[in-house]
Amino acid sequence: MSRRQIDITPELMLRAYRAGLFPMAEGRDTARLYWLDPERRGVIPLDGFHLSRRLRRTVLSGLYTVTADACFARVIQACAAPAPGRRDTWINAEIEALFTALHQQGHAHSVECWAGEDLVGGLYGVSVGAAFFGESMFSRARDASKVALVHLVARLNLGGYRLLDAQFQTEHLAQFGTEELARADYKRRLARAIETPAHWLAAPDPAVLETAIRALRG
Repeated sequence: MSRRQIDITPELMLRAYRAGLFPMAEGRDTARLYWLDPERRGVIPLDGFHLSRRLRRTVLSGLYTVTADACFARVIQACAAPAPGRRDTWINAEIEALFTALHQQGHAHSVECWAGEDLVGGLYGVSVGAAFFGESMFSRARDASKVALVHLVARLNLGGYRLLDAQFQTEHLAQFGTEELARADYKRRLARAIETPAHWLAAPDPAVLETAIRALRG
């Protein structure tokens, strides 16, 4: 008896995120998707985000202009593109289409970093309740993705979010105070977060946003 392939839809994606799963492709040019449920999960603490003095100065200097949800499709395409030290990515055409559909439904968001009219950095992720699942980021200029991350954390704090999922602990993310949780601990936090209401703020008052950034500890 043949096994029927289950179509992955935006609705199925949301159910998977609520259960603690996330999708990846084996490579940019492969069609197969698989679900991950790691034994250890990287989480960036919203109330303990570490912002260095140097990066704080960069964020507040106005070197880059930061927006949110201004060009989601361009951000995910940039995250999927080859970069120095990374010839292939896990973002294939189906993942692009699924996340773009989630964005159109109001469940996925992007943060963009601009140098003039050039998109030089950004990130995207999924929002469910008071949980935000960070998916990928890219940078074409110094600190551009880091600036986008700082703006994301500030927006999440202002919106009442409780959990920022980073999927895996990495050396890059460790500088921001990322914690690594056992699967059971992560899912307990996740269960509480997805049942808590929160509000995504694409364009908060600039003065309020700056105050939120300054409130991040060094």
